[in-house]
Amino acid sequence: MYVGVSPRTRRAALTAPTRRAAANASTRRAAVAALAAVVAVVALLLASCSVGPSRRPPVAVRGDGMTGPPPTSAAPAPADPNSLPLPQQQNPVLDYADCTADTVEAVAAEGYPLPPGRALTASCGQLAVPADPGRPTAGSTRLGVLRVSAPDAPRNRPALVVLGDSGGGGSARVAARLATLVSDAVLRQYQLVGLDRRGTGSDLLDCAPPAARAGITDTAPVTGDAGLSALLEQARSVVQDCYLQLDQTITTYRTASTVADLERLRTQLRVDRLNIVALGDGGTAAAAWAAAHPQSVGRIVIDSPLDPSTDEPERSERRAGAAEAAFDAFASSCLARGGCPLGADPRAAVTQIVRGLDARPLASADGDRVTAGGAIAAMRAGLGEPARWPALAAALAGAGSGDPNGLIGFLSPVLRDGGTFDGALAVTCNDSVRRLAPPEVAQLATRWGQQYPLFGAAAAEGLLACGPWPVSGGSPSVTPLPGTTPPVLVLGTAADLRAPLDGSKKVAQLLGHASFATWEGSAQGAYPRNACITALADQVLVQGQMPRDGTVCPA
Repeated sequence: MYVGVSPRTRRAALTAPTRRAAANASTRRAAVAALAAVVAVVALLLASCSVGPSRRPPVAVRGDGMTGPPPTSAAPAPADPNSLPLPQQQNPVLDYADCTADTVEAVAAEGYPLPPGRALTASCGQLAVPADPGRPTAGSTRLGVLRVSAPDAPRNRPALVVLGDSGGGGSARVAARLATLVSDAVLRQYQLVGLDRRGTGSDLLDCAPPAARAGITDTAPVTGDAGLSALLEQARSVVQDCYLQLDQTITTYRTASTVADLERLRTQLRVDRLNIVALGDGGTAAAAWAAAHPQSVGRIVIDSPLDPSTDEPERSERRAGAAEAAFDAFASSCLARGGCPLGADPRAAVTQIVRGLDARPLASADGDRVTAGGAIAAMRAGLGEPARWPALAAALAGAGSGDPNGLIGFLSPVLRDGGTFDGALAVTCNDSVRRLAPPEVAQLATRWGQQYPLFGAAAAEGLLACGPWPVSGGSPSVTPLPGTTPPVLVLGTAADLRAPLDGSKKVAQLLGHASFATWEGSAQGAYPRNACITALADQVLVQGQMPRDGTVCPA
């Protein structure tokens, strides 16, 4: 399993650890040194900025008074309760610095080049937020903000806030990718403003021991008591190391914190209403924010949100079922392209490959290895992006022939130092209040392994990763929007292994004043993957009109 522990891999890591370090008051000398480090960090932050994971030292600032403008007063609700308010010009007090070249280069390397005839400009900044929204005296930290727009956009062009899923890296990067995909009409009307979620970008969470990341990922599907006990010990080591580094803020990496961060961003943009495109649990945060601040709702598209009204183990079971559906779509696509490297029966071929890796893991020249658990994790990392399906099929076939490097490529962004593993695990655990013991997990692994042959057992065993995690408040609540609030558009995807369709429907039901549209495709998120879905989103964002509830877009 790729864990970033070999010397060569450590040297190749693209990001340095960036953590909200806990204040150390053990000695006056240590306190003075810590303060000096903070001052140096702030100087560096003012000097430069970049999209994606930060290369800078920790940015947590204890004692930051967070002075700033007061929240703006709410704009009057439209006379027609079903109309959507006009996008409001922003007057931001955030400090930005140009980062166009780095941003365009980064997203192009990820497979999102600028389309012909499109030019973009990008500026990077940071938003100071309370380190713990529930304890204002705990100090502050900073979240990355990326503003990306057409080069001729005035500074006050309305903002379209972008929130990504906690498992997909920083929202700044999501906004940059989205800017290469949205319609010209969206770019003429808005500047995209990506707000990094806690644990990503400038606030990168990178506290888990690499061996523990590997141990949690490598656990073989359907393991015995000894394997589950070992998995629980690895989970304990993650919590211990993260708690030592984060002190009392370990439970602040949660969707509910993003709700508070979103409202903080609104005050810094100096707008009465927010226009938002949000994905995954970022969509859950946007829904909870809208419910908490209905007077500030503008034009909002919530794409494939997670259902906050459920808890474990139901969440993981639904995701296991969605992953099976996503794999079936992947297999059908492989066969339809012709010359599928997995043969005439991709499911049977992959099942055999996983069994082979269970018996004999594959090691790379660097000493990294791929196990059965790692192969499943690689599939989960790749199935959410259909553009990568050909590469995933080739990687799986390569593993079947003894070459682990293709699967390692899918695992690297997750498990390397500075990857997405730590932040995604923290949000997953903090958004749940249920903790399961090994005997319960063993029973679920057996049952789910039969119901969901490829992903069920691993999904059950993954529940132990949160076993030692301290319990916080769980997911934020989503309550009905008042009838005078502009309605919102909620999207769902038929086979989204991160946000199952039923959960997205439930969010629309919880909000009440919403239209729901389904894309009969397979990916993480629907917008803007499909022309029908893009037209619906543009109808909201550009034309200010709400589509008919229950619209279904074909794959």
